[in-house]
Amino acid sequence: MKKLFCIFALLAVFAAGVNAQPAASQAEQYYSQGKFSAALNLYEDELKTAPNNPYVYYNIGNCYFKMGSMGLAVANYYRAFKLAPRDADIRHNLNLALENAGEHLVPRGMPEVLHKLFFLLSYSELKGVAMVCLGIFSLLLCVWLIQRRWAKAVWIGLLAFVISGAWLYLRRGQEMQSLAVVATPTAELRSGPGTNFPASANLTHGHLVILQDSRNNWNEVVVKSQGIQGWIKSESIEKI
Repeated sequence: MKKLFCIFALLAVFAAGVNAQPAASQAEQYYSQGKFSAALNLYEDELKTAPNNPYVYYNIGNCYFKMGSMGLAVANYYRAFKLAPRDADIRHNLNLALENAGEHLVPRGMPEVLHKLFFLLSYSELKGVAMVCLGIFSLLLCVWLIQRRWAKAVWIGLLAFVISGAWLYLRRGQEMQSLAVVATPTAELRSGPGTNFPASANLTHGHLVILQDSRNNWNEVVVKSQGIQGWIKSESIEKI
């Protein structure tokens, strides 16, 4: 029975791989033929089995970009960027989609090289680096306390841990932001959670907002690029 179970398990894995490959190839074929909606459906099916694959999000973003849904393109490019920040294509397409909406990936006044350095690692990778640095520093400190050896190595280990810890702390502030994007062609920013409140601004799709509060079907947001605050319909935004 155990052998039969192993055989069936291997066959199931093989069948899943065989089915996944034609689906991906079919999606690429649809995309190259300009059938972006059909390709999108296949990529979204693929996302169900690979929810942390940045390149699936990237492909979904490409479909939305071609279909003119700039807000949903930005949302999916941003999801891909958070998982694979070093990928040049993901970074380029995210920046292009943001610029079409009047936004910028790199904050004004910040050198691009500094922004790339800050996002050199994904958040999960950075957490791993910080934990490794803490472990090495702890080990070196134990050696020094017991044998009074490797004092310089202890200081180097402490420095590495402090740098990685500070970097992680700054990135955590970014990760903890409830980021969303305007997904509809236009959305009104109002002074309160309802259409009876006056509109203070009109936002086009692709604008990034930071979620502050929610009430009924409205979200209080801060427009990331402009710093203005107001309320927007929940249906008008896509959470990242």
